[in-house]
Amino acid sequence: MFLKRLDRYILKIATVAAIVLLVGLTSVIWVTQALREVDLITGKGQTVLIFFTVTLLSLPALVAGIAPVALFMATLYTLNRLNSDSELIVMNAAGVAPHRLTRPFIVLTIATSLIVCWMTLSVMPAGFRMLRDLITLIRADFVANVVKEGQFVSLDSGVTFHYREKSGDALVGIFMQDRRDPKQPSIYIAERGRTVDVDGNSFLMLEKGTIQRENRQDTTSIISFERYALNLSALSGDPTGGSGEGDGDKVTYKPRERSTWALLNQDPNESYYKLQEGRFRAELHNRLSAPLYPIAFMLIAFAAIGEARTTRQGRAVALQSAILIVSATRIGAYAAWTASVRSSFAVWLLYILPLAAIVISVSLIVFGQRLRPFLGRLTAPLFAPFNLLAARLRRA
Repeated sequence: MFLKRLDRYILKIATVAAIVLLVGLTSVIWVTQALREVDLITGKGQTVLIFFTVTLLSLPALVAGIAPVALFMATLYTLNRLNSDSELIVMNAAGVAPHRLTRPFIVLTIATSLIVCWMTLSVMPAGFRMLRDLITLIRADFVANVVKEGQFVSLDSGVTFHYREKSGDALVGIFMQDRRDPKQPSIYIAERGRTVDVDGNSFLMLEKGTIQRENRQDTTSIISFERYALNLSALSGDPTGGSGEGDGDKVTYKPRERSTWALLNQDPNESYYKLQEGRFRAELHNRLSAPLYPIAFMLIAFAAIGEARTTRQGRAVALQSAILIVSATRIGAYAAWTASVRSSFAVWLLYILPLAAIVISVSLIVFGQRLRPFLGRLTAPLFAPFNLLAARLRRA
């Protein structure tokens, strides 16, 4: 009964701390990202509802990235609080082994890993896909309602749009230059055009015009048309994201916008997959390895300060070590994710880093009394300059 009450007590402190940290950190980062999208209202004439929808769709990615860090910080806070209030000393005196205290943290860690797993495998790609579709609709509305008559407006990097005047719901005298691919720029000229929605995709229906393309052999081809459907996903700034040519073209979604099931069952003959095979591989394994990091971060924190210590026993050094190790693991994982685009070997690092941290941390938790003195002597020189600086600041 005592141990169950103790587990609930520790779990309550850690859970509240993790939720507060997760909400706080996510809110701060979300606000900074939301400020970047103010142009949706000021420059593209969208409503406040569209503004919040676009910014909220990025929340799953923020939660998945911040949750392991929030769990790590909550574990440090809880253990430090228990030690400061001498509760860890009382627990040890009562015969509670240090590794026994991991039970409430393991419960919280499993919950966090499940949330991260759900976000990365399901919610996050669905959110990115909805965001892509919404941005396409916003650009369609931007072309039809925001671009002023007679003005040349840059919609995205390398894309310039112009129309002479508006007649009802039609645009007259359309000119669009697409230089996103410097090797094959295109110019669209049409007498008239209007935006339409077909099966959830927005098209600019052009009438009586030409398409001029510069080929790789420094020659120019001119195609005349009576009617032409330009998929507005071509204005997304990604030249490989779908050319939008023809009536039946569909948006080509990027790897992060595809479901995990689609990545697992990817058609190897798809042309976009052949061009971006490395990105597909990196995205899939980054999602599959994400749930391991909350486990690794919690165990690192517990291995560092899970035992009762005084300030003279190097608790500050243990805290600094835990922070540095978690930072190095997170940076290493990001580097491995980036490298896995070009190297299939780097994919293994996405799993090796958290698994190695888990094995080493468990060893320290179980055999801590034997290993910590050796590790303390090994890492002390690294923190000596910081400790000396802190001592001087206290004297001053």
